[in-house]
Amino acid sequence: MTSQPTSTAPHPVLRVPPASPAAAAAHFGASLAFHTDVSDVAVAFAADGDPGFVLLDVRSTEFWDQGRVPGAVHLPTAAVAERAGNLLDPAVPVVTYCWGPGCNGAARAALALAELGYHVKEMLGGFEYWVREGFEFETREGRERRSPDPLTAPAGSADCGC
Repeated sequence: MTSQPTSTAPHPVLRVPPASPAAAAAHFGASLAFHTDVSDVAVAFAADGDPGFVLLDVRSTEFWDQGRVPGAVHLPTAAVAERAGNLLDPAVPVVTYCWGPGCNGAARAALALAELGYHVKEMLGGFEYWVREGFEFETREGRERRSPDPLTAPAGSADCGC
């Protein structure tokens, strides 16, 4: 009879053990304090009244003109330090977004705003996921909406249930 070799090393998922529940709660709680997602922003914008925050598109004017979230305010990352005080109320939280997950412009703008004393979050997914999830966007030519990408949004529902 041959025996199967046994490995004492765990598979890659558990090679580094999970954090303690307390450490995980602290980490994920902190993450949610710094981030929101496009679905949550869309729900806030769809509700009647003031969403309680300013959505800030931090891309260049060229890219803002290609498409943007309706209701967003435009302030390129490079101009945040110079123009934020004239454009944003420090008492109102700011949610930044840029192109998408491969771009750190929203994080850089959020850092600059935080250094100026603003309460700030970053919208994960950026403009890319706003469009991919099927939310309305606007360009110089008007408003537009694309069908949701089934890899990023639930089919036949506006809510993923999470």
